[in-house]
Amino acid sequence: MSSPPSPAPLVRSLSRLGTGARGPAAFVAAILGAAGGAPRCQAGEGGRGGGEKKPAEWGSATLLLPPPLPPPSFSSSSGPSRALRPAQSGARTSGGATAAPPAGAARCPAPLCAAMPPSCCPGMLPSLPAAAACLLVAALLCGGAEAARVNKHKPWIETTYHGIVTENDNTVLLDPPLIALDKDAPLRFAGEICGFKIHGQNVPFEAVVVDKSTGEGIIRSKEKLDCELQKDYTFTIQAYDCGKGPDGANAKKSHKATVHIQVNDVNEYAPVFKEKSYKATAIEGKRYDNILKVEAVDADCSPQFSQICSYEIVTPDVPFAIDKDGYIKNTEKLNYGKEHQYKLTVTAYDCGKKRAAEDVLVKISVKPTCKPGWQGWSKRIEYEPGTGSLALFPGMRLETCDEPITSVEATVELETNHIGKGCDRDTYSEKSIHRLCGAASGTVELLPPPSSAANWTIGLPTDNGHDSDQVFEFNGTQAVKIPDGVVTVNLKEPFMISVWMRHGPGTKEKETILCNSDKTDMNRHHYTLYVHNCRLVFLFRQDPSEGKTYKPAEFHWKLNEVCDKEWHHYVLNVEFPAVTLYVDGVSYDPFPVTEDYPLHPSKIETQLVVGACWQGGELHMAQFFRGNLAGLMIRSGKLENKKVIDCLYTCKEGLDLQMADGTGKGVKIHMNPSQSTVSIEGDDIDRVDKAMQHISYLNSRQFPTPGIRRLKITTDVKCFNEDACVSIPSVEGYVMVLQPEEPKISLSGINHFARSASEFESSEGVALFPELRIISTITREVEPEGDGDEDPTVQESLVSEEIMHNLDTCEVTVLGEELNQEQESLEIDMTRLQQKGIEMSSSNLGMIITGVDTMASYEEVLHLIHYRNWHTVSLFDRKFKLVCSELNGRYVSNEFKVEVNVIHTANPVEHANHIAAQPQFVHPVHHTFVDLSGHNLANPHPFSVVPSTATVVIVVCVSFLVFMIILGVFRIRAAHQRTMRDQDTGKENEMDWDDSALTITVNPMETYEDQHSSEEEEEEEEEESEEGEEDDITSAESESSEEEEGEQEEDQQNVNRQQQLEWDDSTLSY
Repeated sequence: MSSPPSPAPLVRSLSRLGTGARGPAAFVAAILGAAGGAPRCQAGEGGRGGGEKKPAEWGSATLLLPPPLPPPSFSSSSGPSRALRPAQSGARTSGGATAAPPAGAARCPAPLCAAMPPSCCPGMLPSLPAAAACLLVAALLCGGAEAARVNKHKPWIETTYHGIVTENDNTVLLDPPLIALDKDAPLRFAGEICGFKIHGQNVPFEAVVVDKSTGEGIIRSKEKLDCELQKDYTFTIQAYDCGKGPDGANAKKSHKATVHIQVNDVNEYAPVFKEKSYKATAIEGKRYDNILKVEAVDADCSPQFSQICSYEIVTPDVPFAIDKDGYIKNTEKLNYGKEHQYKLTVTAYDCGKKRAAEDVLVKISVKPTCKPGWQGWSKRIEYEPGTGSLALFPGMRLETCDEPITSVEATVELETNHIGKGCDRDTYSEKSIHRLCGAASGTVELLPPPSSAANWTIGLPTDNGHDSDQVFEFNGTQAVKIPDGVVTVNLKEPFMISVWMRHGPGTKEKETILCNSDKTDMNRHHYTLYVHNCRLVFLFRQDPSEGKTYKPAEFHWKLNEVCDKEWHHYVLNVEFPAVTLYVDGVSYDPFPVTEDYPLHPSKIETQLVVGACWQGGELHMAQFFRGNLAGLMIRSGKLENKKVIDCLYTCKEGLDLQMADGTGKGVKIHMNPSQSTVSIEGDDIDRVDKAMQHISYLNSRQFPTPGIRRLKITTDVKCFNEDACVSIPSVEGYVMVLQPEEPKISLSGINHFARSASEFESSEGVALFPELRIISTITREVEPEGDGDEDPTVQESLVSEEIMHNLDTCEVTVLGEELNQEQESLEIDMTRLQQKGIEMSSSNLGMIITGVDTMASYEEVLHLIHYRNWHTVSLFDRKFKLVCSELNGRYVSNEFKVEVNVIHTANPVEHANHIAAQPQFVHPVHHTFVDLSGHNLANPHPFSVVPSTATVVIVVCVSFLVFMIILGVFRIRAAHQRTMRDQDTGKENEMDWDDSALTITVNPMETYEDQHSSEEEEEEEEEESEEGEEDDITSAESESSEEEEGEQEEDQQNVNRQQQLEWDDSTLSY
């Protein structure tokens, strides 16, 4: 008697397929193939069976799951019956109709029933395994259908997208790509993305789904974009899934994401001249720097294609030339008798090399009459940094056309308001500038550059376009609270407030620069510096020291500088009851001065605010400032030295006039304090011309701010007949300060060394930068000698040149874990630091040294930094990073990283003398000594045990090593002599010392720790034998050897032994 089919294939199919993304149909097919049958299906309306109508809550058919089968009966003659049926099978009746499904039979939606093969439907009689398979498949499919109906999660997209699209293209390149994710995946419909919706008015874009299952989509334009009409678009977008079914019912939407799209320009427009034609008049016999200017514009939206890069005169053989700015000048003197008028055709090219659509006609008429004015000067004057004074008008002369002139007054103005705080100044911190100018110490900077130590200015907007000059902008809604403890000035003693300020006319309300008021309960102002109606006002109300008597409390200064939108430097000296104000070095007394009662006694704490005033009673800010502030300082003591005050605000650039003895006679010269204006007055035109030719521009900064400084010359002449006196037009030009050659600050020294644990635990600690070297170099282009045209292969060469300049900051940062203040610290000799006027601040992140000083001084200061650790049991290494900078971060050095390793000894108490004699193993950047710390890293045991028997082995090994070194020296000398004898036989190469052949035999009894100790002794002996020698191996070679050791851990011990025996013969003299 044969047994029923085994269900094992069905189980294997289930475990192999699961219920993943392969889909229910494939899953059903696999189960049916394994079991050989399928569940029966009760067809509803429109089904194959044509039986009863479908239930209202299901689809168009139901799946009938048979109840458990009874035990099969067998016939003795035919084996297992092929007509086995369950008691309630739902089979067809004799009338052709299908019996109603039994009670409790599961019902499935029509799409799942439709996936069943006919053997599951009424009338088909599956075998026992097939029936079991049908039951399992139906349960899984019905469960999947129920899961598909659940839409629990919303789709997810990024919050912001940035896109770029070109004018002639409709595809938007998005960053990041448009992909929507749904946690309902991989369910059908609920886990699929059906679309994206764009929100916004008149948005010319649409979002399209590329793949519903992955949620990938794209954004493209619906119409042609025009960058000239609109350069960018911003709108929001949402993703929505497919809901619970194909009709998209109950679809869920994601959050709204912002999309920024920029339209890239295409060079589609050609330059167009502003005028249809140009006319000008030139006097014969004169050479003009510019006769007239033609100007073209381009309608493209991008700077690349909208700017005009060059002009060209198309008409050949004419005595005129045009520059890139459109200025036309004559190349030779014009002759009225030869030509009365010239007609030129001029074209323009944009920066995309597109020519103007139409050329323009320029008519230049030649007149025999004279036109007064300045002649012989250039509109553009280039200044190279570091070249000293540059004459601005070496060939200038005034043409008066023989008019009877009695006096001439010419004024030259240099415009520098757009550079820094009114002109080019050193961009050191305000505290450093006070020190450089000789101001006393104790200055507190209230608007410092944001840092870890002073972070209250992080939220303020800054003007970053002024070459590291820290300028803060206040727009009437912003202010900063100064943390408690920053200002420790005793207000009962004289003190000083200084600030750079740029302020416009403003409003009629008070605008507070600095305010110290009650923190809570009341709105009392203890001292305040504010602006009101173009007045600078200082309010100072002291605590009562005597009876209630009136005292000066409010000091007013009516100044035009407060509201002229220009930078000015203010110094306020307070020596109560006297208060003096210096504006750009000029002193002003207050008027009027109002009196008031002192404040009544109170224990309320105060709050210092910059840019507004804190109202403690109402707990909000008021009287916001609108303008720019920089360098706000407060310190104890007055500042009376006029030279110091002048140093604080004096520009590093300006006009200069140096005339030899006798050449300045007959002219009057006046120059303003800031050296931005020079006036020359005289009755002799030739003497005035000579004085104008000696006016020069000077910028004393080592690294000046590059850019344009505009020049303007206005001239006033007087004649005998004032009614018919000539008029001299004003002329304008500019000085172009070229980009200075940027210095490269390099830090070098020992970047890897090891010290014994006792040195770390000592009171002095371990010096981190014992041999640090700071140098600065610039790279110059040197033109080749001779004629480069004859030899096209000759090119300009670059030469590195060392220069000297100051540093203002060096920062030591801990790499890895922060400093644990309970067991380690970075220390420095504060006495030496104060002698140099350099300040230090430290934290668990490291140490910051600030103050303007030479590179040599910073080297000396950095040599003083020591690292201490009084709990070195678990310490094996520490890493630090050093970075120095100049001009408030304008020039930054390389990152110099140092790694220090701890050498642990067996018994620091018993062998104290031995530990004290431990050599200081170093790993300089230019040497390849063995890195002893590698053993500690590879085998991090707290202690290394040195047995007493190993001491003898160590001594023998060291002695043998010394013998080998001496033997090597003799071998080098012998090889050199043999080479001299055998030069004709071709044995010159024997002179080279093959250090790879040196080996050392190690006692097999020696343990790993013995080797460690022998390496230490070997280093000590080698240092003694090589006293005074200099190694030539670079830091790059040292680092590469460390990398090779890391790649070959399995041969680490052999490599270390070989490196110990390598002899550096590069410095031996034969």
